[in-house]
Parts: sequence; C-alpha cells; structure tokens
Amino acid sequence: MEFKDHVCELLNTIDACQVFFDITVNFDLTKNYLDLVVTYTTLMTILSRIEERKAIIGLYNYAHEMTHGASDREYPRLGQMIVDYENPLKKLMEEFVPHGKSLSDALISLQMVYPRRNLSADQWRNAQLLSLISAPSTMLNPAQSDTMPCEYLSLDAMEKWIVFGFILCHAVLNSDAAALSLWKLALQSSTCLCLFRDEVFHIHKAAEDLFVNIRGYNKRINDIRECKEQALSHAGSMHRERRKFLRSALKELATVLADQPGLLGPKALFVFMALSFARDEIIWLLRHADNIQKKSTDDFIDKHIAELIFYMEELRAHVRKYGPVMQRYYVQYLSGFDAVVLNELVQNLSVCPEDESIIMSSFVNTMTSLSVKQVEDGEVFDFRGMRLDWFRLQAYTSVSKASLGIADHKELGKMMNTIIFHTKMVDSLVEMLVETSDLSIFCSFYSRAFEKMFQQCLELPSQSRHSICFPLLCTHFMSCTHELCPEERHHIGDRSLSLCNMFLDEMAKQARNLITDICTEQCTLSDQLLPKHCAKTISQAVNKKSKKATGKKGEPEREKPGVESMRKNRLLVTNLDKLHTALSELCFSINYVPNLAVWEHTFTPREYLTSHLEIRFTKSIVGMTMYNQATQEIAKPSELLTSVRAYMTVLQSIENYVTIDITRVFNNVLLQQTQHLDSHGEPTITSLYTNWYLETLLRQVSNGHIAYFPAMKAFVNLPTENELTFNAEEYSDISEMRSLSELLGPYGMKFLSESLMWHISSQVAELKKLVVENMEVLTQMRTSFDKPEHMAALFKKLTSVDSVLKRMTIIGVILSFRSLAQEALRDVLSCHIPFLVSSVEDFKDHIPRETDMKVAMNVYELSSAAGLPCEIDPALVVALSSQKSENISPEEEYKIACLLMVFVAVSLPTLASNVMSQYSPAIEGHCNNIHCLAKAINQIAAALFTIHKGSIEDRLKEFLALASSSLLKIGQETDKMTTRNRESVYLLLDMIVQESPFLTMDLLESCFPYVLLRNAYHAVYKQSISAKRVDAH
Repeated sequence: MEFKDHVCELLNTIDACQVFFDITVNFDLTKNYLDLVVTYTTLMTILSRIEERKAIIGLYNYAHEMTHGASDREYPRLGQMIVDYENPLKKLMEEFVPHGKSLSDALISLQMVYPRRNLSADQWRNAQLLSLISAPSTMLNPAQSDTMPCEYLSLDAMEKWIVFGFILCHAVLNSDAAALSLWKLALQSSTCLCLFRDEVFHIHKAAEDLFVNIRGYNKRINDIRECKEQALSHAGSMHRERRKFLRSALKELATVLADQPGLLGPKALFVFMALSFARDEIIWLLRHADNIQKKSTDDFIDKHIAELIFYMEELRAHVRKYGPVMQRYYVQYLSGFDAVVLNELVQNLSVCPEDESIIMSSFVNTMTSLSVKQVEDGEVFDFRGMRLDWFRLQAYTSVSKASLGIADHKELGKMMNTIIFHTKMVDSLVEMLVETSDLSIFCSFYSRAFEKMFQQCLELPSQSRHSICFPLLCTHFMSCTHELCPEERHHIGDRSLSLCNMFLDEMAKQARNLITDICTEQCTLSDQLLPKHCAKTISQAVNKKSKKATGKKGEPEREKPGVESMRKNRLLVTNLDKLHTALSELCFSINYVPNLAVWEHTFTPREYLTSHLEIRFTKSIVGMTMYNQATQEIAKPSELLTSVRAYMTVLQSIENYVTIDITRVFNNVLLQQTQHLDSHGEPTITSLYTNWYLETLLRQVSNGHIAYFPAMKAFVNLPTENELTFNAEEYSDISEMRSLSELLGPYGMKFLSESLMWHISSQVAELKKLVVENMEVLTQMRTSFDKPEHMAALFKKLTSVDSVLKRMTIIGVILSFRSLAQEALRDVLSCHIPFLVSSVEDFKDHIPRETDMKVAMNVYELSSAAGLPCEIDPALVVALSSQKSENISPEEEYKIACLLMVFVAVSLPTLASNVMSQYSPAIEGHCNNIHCLAKAINQIAAALFTIHKGSIEDRLKEFLALASSSLLKIGQETDKMTTRNRESVYLLLDMIVQESPFLTMDLLESCFPYVLLRNAYHAVYKQSISAKRVDAH
C-alpha cells in the first residue's frame, strides 16, 4: 500500500511539473521513470496471480489483531485494493489516463533507439556490427555515439516499457504513427515478456482481452492478431539467426582483444554492446523455449548456445583482467577531452542559474583533477556522487519552468551521458558487467533448461570445448539476490555450489570416459605386440619356406601390428582419431581456468579430472588382472605390465592437453596398489596376485601337479591325469617374476614375502607339534648317531616321518618361490636405482662378524627389501618369532628347534623309496620337489637358531652328521624298493652344503665320502641318458 501511494504521488508530481522525457537526452530520468511504471504494473499483475491473496491478508489482519489488540488501520484500503485489482491492467489503464502525456512522450523517445536495436541478423551483418577489423584504419578511434547508454540498454527492458506502457496509455496508438510503429514492432518480436524471474506475461492474449471491450479498437485487435502470427512464424527464426551472428561476432571480438587488450580502451562500448545483445538473445530463448506456443520447436532448441555463453564469459574475463588498462585510458579521456568539451559547453550556455552552474563546475573540476598516477598507485575511484549530481541536474532541468531547460540544450545532455559512461569505465566495471551480461536467471528459475543445455553441450563434440561456461555461469547466481530478501541468499548460494560441482564432475567424468576408451584402444594395440601373437607369423614363415600348405585357402591373412597407422586418405578418420579430437576439445574446457570462485568457495576444474583419473586408473589396473575367483584365472604379470604401461603412456599424454601433474596420479595409484588394500578398502593387484600365487600355484605344487625346476628357475606343470587350467611356467619364469616385481614394487613384494612367511610359520608350528610327540625318541637319537643298530630301533618308534618331510618340502617350495621373487626384485631395482642397490649390497657384504645380531638383522632387513639374498632371512625370523609360546620356556623352545633338525636329518633316507625322488639332470632337481629341502633346512635352521640365540653353524654341523650317518646306512640296504633312488637322495647332502653359507665341502667330506657323491652324480646322469633312449625308441 505504501509503495502504491508513493508511486501515485510521484506520478502526479511529475505530471504537475510537466517533466520533459527523452531517453537520448535525460537518459537516467527517462529510464528510471519507465522502470517505475513497469515495476508498478508488474507488481500489481503478480499480486493478482496469487490465488489465496484474500485469505493471506485476512490471516495477516487476524494476526495483527491478536498481537496488537486491534485491526491494522490500513486493512480496509488493502482489501479494497485487492478487489479493485482483480483485473490489474484494466484498473491500471483507468489509473494512467491522467499520466498518458508524460508516459507517451517517454515511450515515443524510444523511436530513435528501439528500432535500431531490433534489427535482423542480415542487417547487423551488412553493417558489420561489433567488428573491430572491418575498418582497420579506425581501429584505434574511440567508439562514439550520441546515445552511449542506449547502445547497451536491455532489449528486454525496452520491450517491457513499450508493451506495458502503450497498454496503459493506449489512446496514443490511435493518434501517433510512431507510437503504433513501436508497439507493433515489439509485438512482432516476442510472444511473452518476463514479469519476474520465470513468471511470464503473454502479451498478445492479454492485450487482445483488454482491447476487445473498448469501442473502436477493432483495428488494434487486428493489429495484435497479425503481430501474433508474425511473432509465431518469424520471431523464432529471426532470433536464431541473431544468435548465429553473435557467436561469430563475439568470437572475433574476443580473439582480437585477447591479442590486443589495449583496444579495450577505445572499443569498450563494443564489448558491453556485445554482452548486452548476447544476454538479451539467451534470455529470450530461455523464456520462449519454456513457453512455446507453436508446434515446431526447432527454433527454440539451440545446441550451440554454450558457444555464445562461452564467448560472453571470455569477454567478461578480458574486462576483469585488463580493468587497469581501461582505467588508464578513460582517466586520460575524462581529464584531457571530456572536461575540456564540457567546460566549453557550460561557457557557451546563454542562461545558467547559480545552482546548476555550481554542479557543472564541480563536474569539470572532478574530471580535470584526474591523473594516470592515481591508477598506477592503485587508488580506488568513486564517481557515484558525480552521477547522482547529474541525475539531480536532469530533474532540475527537465521541468517545464526550469531556467535552464535540457530540452533546449540537448547537446549538453548527450555529452553528459557520454561522460557518465566514461566514469563507469573507471570505477564501475563489475557493475557494468552485471548490468549487461548477468545470467543469474538460470539459477533456480530455469535450472532444468540449464542442465539440459549442459548435457547437449557435452553430447556434441564440437561444443564440449565450451562446457566450462556452465560452471562459470554459477558465479553469476549471487547477483540475483536482493538485500530486501536475505533469506534467499543461502538457498541460491547452495544451489550455485551444487550446480557448479555437478557440472565440473560431469565434465571430468566425460573426459575420464574418453581417456578410458583411448586407453582401451591402446591396450589392444599393445596386446598385438605380445610375443604370444608372433607364433602364428613364425609358423607361416617356416611353412612358406618349406613350401607346406597351411590353413584354409579362404582364410584371410592376419594384419600385422602397425597397419592402423598407415593412412591412404586424409579424410579417413578412425575411432581413435575421434576420441582424441573429443578429448582435446573437452580438455580445453577443463584447462580454461585454473580455478573459479562461487559464493566464497573455490573450485579447481583440474582437480576433478585428477581425482576421477585416480579412481578410474585404480579400477582399471585391478580390472586388467582379469582375476576370476571361481575359476582362479588371472592375467600374466607381463601382460598386465604391458597393459599398465600402455595405460600410463596415454595418461602421460594428457599433460599435453591439461596442466595437471600426472606423476602425482601415478604415485597415488601405483603406491596404493603395492598395499594389501587401497584407500577405499578395495583389494589391490598386490593382494590378488599374492592370493593367486599362494592359493593356486603353490597349492598345486603341494598337490604334486607342479614342480620347481632350478635349471629353468621356474615352476613347471607335471604330466597328470587332470590337466591344470594354467601353465605354471608362464606365471613363474624370470620374465614374469620381473614383471610382477615391476607391478608390485618393493612394498608389494614385501607383502608377498610376509604372506609366504605366514604360511611357512604355520607349517613350522605343525612341525613343532610333531617334534613334541616324538621328543623322547629324538632326544635319544640325537646322541646315538654313531650306533647304527640302536638308531634303526629308535627310527622305527618315530611317527609322522612322511608328514615332517612333506611339510619341510612345502616350506622349501615356498622359499624357492620367494628366492625367485627376490631375485626378480633385485634385477628390477638394479635397473631403476643401480647406485642405491650397489650401496645396500656393499653395506650388507661388509658387516663385521662381531656386529650385534640386532644391528645385523636391520641390515639384512634393508637388504631383503632390495631383493638381496641374506644368510639369515629377516622376514622368516619375524614370522617365526611371533610363534613363541608363553607356556614353554626358552630352553624348551631351543630344544624343540634342535630336535626338529634331528627329525629332518634322520627322516631323509625314507625319500629313497619314493618313485618320484629320482633326480633329473635336465631340471637339476627332483620331480617331487625334495631338492627344495636344501633351502628349507638352511633357512629354517638359520632363523630358528637366530631367534633362540644358538650357534647356527654348530647346529647345522650336527644336522650334517646325523643326515650323513642316516644316508650312509641305506648304502648297506639290500632291499631294492627302499633304495631305488638312493643316489638321488645322496645328492641332497651336496645341495644342502651348496645352499648353506655356514657349511663347507670339507665338512661334508669328513662326514660323507665325496666319492659316493661323485658316483651318485654319475649314476643319475647315466640313468637319465638311458631313460631318454627308451623314450626315443
């Protein structure tokens, strides 16, 4: 009510003063007058659309009565106003009859501005609008106009002024041709106008409904219908062509200004005109696409809208970045030109009252005092007072009885309008950007259309480079808040944050998907170069040489790797080409800004891509292992390494598109893959391969399906009834173990070792239980090795002899696998960090004998981590140390360890009766893996007696004495079944000594005649040759 009263009072005062209105002269006064009329009309229209308005004011009055004990004294008037304005425009038409003259004069002054702004794209193109390079000779000349502020005035605002203004003072449409021309042009341009945010006003229907009840307005009604048809049939295509023109014009403008930012000074007007034109077209499309009144919607779907918004953002960025350049230019312009011209105009005035003269003089003095030094010193300019004084002066000089009438001195008005524009270029650049290019309407009011535009932008590869404009638009949203409605601030702020986050996340996902597709293609190409694929090519070459016919005649010849790079035609575009093009376009967008600030939050687009790449790289590495828990299948380490390297090569190339640290991605992902679980708690390649080698490969070794071949340094499948689903050699040879070491790294290999040691410790725990069961017998045997008959009697009392040997063999197999892994790790590290490895090796080799065992173990741990073999395995020591029982004394533990070695020593002769114990010179081992006992005996003894602080050397001497005594005994046996592989078992003693850093051949010679070993080697080699001859026959 108060607002209505103040508006009515002001309008009456303006009429009484007979104020002169001309948008080209007293711009601020005329603009604010028309804004007031439209705001008042809009408010009353929106009020009439509130369905429960009567109930709301009734509740308000009731609440007021309950609170204050009496009704609001303005309630009757408010209620009457609600009733009167049921049909707001009809009531306003009656209300504005006395204001018709002032309003029509203000509107008719638009005839010099609105038609010039509302031109077709072809007319813009012919005039080379917004082009800086169309006339190179005038490029440095300042962009001038008699109507500076009108050039970037919102077209949407002018149309609202014209449509609502002429509805309120409709009589002038019958008497003034200029008014009718403006009215019809506005009706032909749009079908609806914005009342407030997403609330629209359908102009043709509303105008027709109003005029139909006025006598003699049939002609106007026909005009409205004709304009409606024109708008429906042509407005969409006209605006589409305008947007098309503006895309190219803004691109040219942004490109030239990026190269020559100094042109922002003289051509600032062009920039704000371009921003205003583009903003008007985008808002028009948004409003009409949401309120389509025709069947064909093609004109209202613009898949290239992102490009227009992008160039707007680019121009805004130029203005913000080079603001000081513009300040320097216009400070000099104001002081060196505008002040002089204005002073001359003031001097030439025939009449100039004292008040006006003081204001004019202050303008000249303010401008004259400006200097470039103020810009260089970073001084903050503020011309708001000067602009307010000019507004007051417009009011003083526009009334009919003014001594100095601005109507008679239009040149002064136009000059001051130009000066006001120049002052805004110095102190109000940000406000100018908001005025001419604010698109905050997208926020909560057209968010669905906003998100749809973004999706269309991403789907179209040629537009994806402009997708960054959508997150950038989120920085506009806070400008649609108002200090009179502070509760909206948080909602709009949160909405801008969520939209910005969503857009950047989607862009990063799209880029990630493109990178993943490229990686997949590159992995496929790398896979073609794997050695396994060359077998067929070699076979064909061999058969061709021997002139043998191979395969079917119709079988196509396999393409060789690299054929995809041979281009016969430049127009031929492969899938990989399309992916790279799409990626480069999208990465341009992600890399466009280093960060952007939205509602006191800073977003970094590149970080979104980095985090998505990390997640996808992690999933891809694990996925490329192709681990199948049901079938226990897994990719070979070498093949996985090839794929990972191909993947990493593609990721490294991303640095060519986006300024991101891809090394950080590699470090984060690959280091996590060396742990048991990644940062999300998911299994890594370390855990997958560790589980596979332990649960699949080594379990099959224990089951007798696979043997360790020392000669080949690999595990090899044995011929069995049930063929295994995998070839062990393809997963355990030197190249595969090196690949595994490359993938898992020292941390991963350490985890693998710890897992292996855990299995060994569980086997040792079981062995200790067997020793405890046979402790009494073993104690006697330990001291009776020189009494053969007594030893034989005691041996028969032993239980679980086979179990002891089997468990020791399993331990030996695990240790053999570990030695392969350690050797591979050493080879890999020697390539990557040769100087560091050599230093560690030198450190290990020169530990003084008198060094404390704790210090020595620290050195061994360092050496073991580098893959170097150690006399005492630190990982095994740690694993076995954790087994110490609280109920058993250290002396008892030590005794059990000694008796364990005794148990193994006296059990060795039983191996001779096993058919599988035959030594094979070709593999330098036994098919039942008993050659692994050598490694097991040495390392278990070293670990156990390090833990119990015993003499490793003495205990191994004792073991050697017992073992040689027991084995010599089988030389006297006559039973061929029990001695069938006696020579093969003899060789174990040699292997144990060769493997041990604590035993020597001289010591073995003193216990076991070397001639027996020599004869044993001769026998097994002879047996091997005869077996080959039998197989040949």
